[in-house]
Amino acid sequence: MASTGISLVILVSYIFFVATNCDAAGLSTTHYSKTCPSVSAVVTQEVTKILNKNKNLAGALVRLPFHDCWVNGCDGSVLLSGSQVERAANANFMLRGFTEIDQIKTAVETKCPQTVSCADIIALAARDAVVLTGGKSWSVPLGRRDSRRSVASDADAVLPFPVLTFDQLVQNFAAKGFNSREMVVLSGSHTIGRTHCNGIAPNLYNFTGQDGLTNPNLDPAFAASLKQKCPKENKVNIVFMDKTKNTFDLDYYKQVLAKKGAFTTDDALITTPAGLNAVKSLVKPGSSFFSEFATAMNKMSKLSPLTGSAGEIRKQCQFVN
Repeated sequence: MASTGISLVILVSYIFFVATNCDAAGLSTTHYSKTCPSVSAVVTQEVTKILNKNKNLAGALVRLPFHDCWVNGCDGSVLLSGSQVERAANANFMLRGFTEIDQIKTAVETKCPQTVSCADIIALAARDAVVLTGGKSWSVPLGRRDSRRSVASDADAVLPFPVLTFDQLVQNFAAKGFNSREMVVLSGSHTIGRTHCNGIAPNLYNFTGQDGLTNPNLDPAFAASLKQKCPKENKVNIVFMDKTKNTFDLDYYKQVLAKKGAFTTDDALITTPAGLNAVKSLVKPGSSFFSEFATAMNKMSKLSPLTGSAGEIRKQCQFVN
């Protein structure tokens, strides 16, 4: 009887350990504990080097997981290079960070050859970029594998374009299991974001598809300043999404409330009572934005990953093996 009781305790302890370290997506915070225990430290070291050299790349690293995970799951497919791959999609016109992910992958490969997936590196690098610019950390479950498929039309079919209304944004996020508040919270990543003029041109010159119409909800002085930076035919100049461009803070939401959102989708956040209330709550003293953002990013990182024997572990992130 005594041995039976001990065995039961061991079994319960094991089940608790598995439940604590693994999740429903088949990922685990201890996935590389034996095969590459230093992976998180290596990624953090490389992201630190990258941001010390160019802090503007923080936004690029935080954006990558959204553009990866939204399209067939968190599988590194956005990194593959080619003529008709996801990164060539219209929705990914302004996407950056590929060279930096390659840099991180090279450092990881030196420590642990063909062990850590590019999909996992995307997830880890995004977390580090948030933390290094002032945001809150979160545990990143690991064990994703890399897809061999990447198709531009897949990305254009599901990624939200910057001209959507609030209701359209809600619908887009709901399709991935996120509610309207989580959508507003994840939009807060724009606090360290930037855009080419191509992304905000519809807000300035073609609002709701009407040629020459500027979004009437924009602060007039702000709209005028954007037009100076982005003349009508200019698609390549760069605009930062808030004044504290490289600091992960609440200024993005403050600008949105002041009707100074660069994208149509930024301004859309305050066009309904639900969106307006969410934004207002996120800029209050003691805001829960930082913890909510960490939770939402953790949730997003678990979208339909490839695990087990599915996919592969790429040697180079831009190419299948």
